[in-house]
Amino acid sequence: MLLVIDVGNSNTVIGLYDGDKLLHDWRVRTVVNHTMDEYGMLILNLYKTTKISSKTVSDIIISCVVPPMLNILEPLCEKYFNVQPLIVGPGIRTGMPIYYDNPREVGADRIVNAVAAHEKYEGDLIVVDFGTATTFDYVTKKGEYMGGCIAPGIMISSEALFERASKLPRVEFGRPKSIIARDTVSSMQAGIIFGYAGLVDGIVNRMKAELKSVPTVIATGGLTKIIAPETKTINIVDEMLTLEGLRIIYLRNKEK
Repeated sequence: MLLVIDVGNSNTVIGLYDGDKLLHDWRVRTVVNHTMDEYGMLILNLYKTTKISSKTVSDIIISCVVPPMLNILEPLCEKYFNVQPLIVGPGIRTGMPIYYDNPREVGADRIVNAVAAHEKYEGDLIVVDFGTATTFDYVTKKGEYMGGCIAPGIMISSEALFERASKLPRVEFGRPKSIIARDTVSSMQAGIIFGYAGLVDGIVNRMKAELKSVPTVIATGGLTKIIAPETKTINIVDEMLTLEGLRIIYLRNKEK
């Protein structure tokens, strides 16, 4: 079986594949100061929630935007699974031309998302990934990664509001009843949710205008379900897009 690990700045998403079927997926916090053994025990405990032995893992692929985490995960894979993991980075075979001024600057997660989106969907595509940062990436119908833009994530924005405005509380993400709210918490929720939906629509529409085409817009990431329903431009929600991209890239490198 294949274990796929996507390490983000806030969360790490882990998936277990049997062939092309995703059997289980888990989301845990990314904590750089955890030790290798702490993460190893965490993953083994996640396995205990299933009826599958961790010994069934034969291959592992990792996408990571937090470099220190690789110092934890690589030896972890060798110690607990006896597997040398495949790391998504320069030199790996993705099957996708990357038209970025410096391809090494592109986050691994952005490329993984682009590969999965092109494999699963037709035509020109814009991939929106709601993570610690929100990324917008354009992929041509030929399967070329053309670049995109990066905006502060919704969690960063809401935390900044709480930290910088002394009288404003920390609020949960939730859709308020009205944009004209009548209490402080609802007012903040309205500004955060509806405001961020406007940011997404604004950036996507600007990309469409520059492209002079109508690409399909695919959303992924942990906060997709909260924001996507409030937008006018998102066509498809695919929460497991990154895990699927890791599986596809693993297969392309295994064939090599």
